[in-house]
Amino acid sequence: MELTPISNKEFSLFKSFIYEHAGISLADSKQPLVSGRLAKRLRSQGLKTYTDYYSLITNPKHAEERQIAIDLLTTNETHFFREPKHFDFMRNHILPKRTKGRNFRVWSAASSSGEEPYTIAMLLAEYLQTEPWEVVASDISTRVLEQARAGYYPISRAEEIPRHYLTKYCLKGTGDHADKLLIVKELRQKVAFTSINLTKPYPALGEFDVIFLRNVMIYFDIETKRQITQQMLSLLRPGGYFIISHSESLNGVSSAYEAILPSIYRKPQD
Repeated sequence: MELTPISNKEFSLFKSFIYEHAGISLADSKQPLVSGRLAKRLRSQGLKTYTDYYSLITNPKHAEERQIAIDLLTTNETHFFREPKHFDFMRNHILPKRTKGRNFRVWSAASSSGEEPYTIAMLLAEYLQTEPWEVVASDISTRVLEQARAGYYPISRAEEIPRHYLTKYCLKGTGDHADKLLIVKELRQKVAFTSINLTKPYPALGEFDVIFLRNVMIYFDIETKRQITQQMLSLLRPGGYFIISHSESLNGVSSAYEAILPSIYRKPQD
């Protein structure tokens, strides 16, 4: 089916839609991305125009399709051990200073398809051994959370995982699954995946020693950034760490966090 190209007016509709539902501010340069990610859904619904698809997903009767659209417009690329200096810092500076014997808790707050929380889990399992720890992983996209829970990835992702972690925490597929790897069950069971919209009030999550919020704030406007970082501050233990992407900063967003290194912040001690 030949689709009518997305117009500037239609793109504006989807910009407003995703801002309302996810707090994400899409730049005008994202118009081809919106068009490309939604085109398959238009075809699957037998629609020719993006206006028709917008009318569909804003109809209360089509909540399932609305969630699919949100998933498509909010999913970001990720990979194992992305921005590795953050994991080096956690291993060399955060973990040695932890309160021993207390459950060490980390929140991967934009976990996408799971590579980040499983990276964290590998690090904690290796360093903490039998001490208690927990990883909470959240994303707004229910579709990627299902993939993340399965812990099933293309074997090409193995190149990003250090060999000693790979042999200990991953299983290589065989036969028809030879091109896949599976995170071991013991690690999968230590990561709790849940759907959370970061711009809405959070469920009861408890307090964390570290919160990762990487490669997502670039999509929020300044007020949304302030709202999110303030909510997250209340979930950090005193002295807990807040880690964002190297391409992001809290300058002009929050002065409540103490800057430790570029992209690494800490909640002041009481």
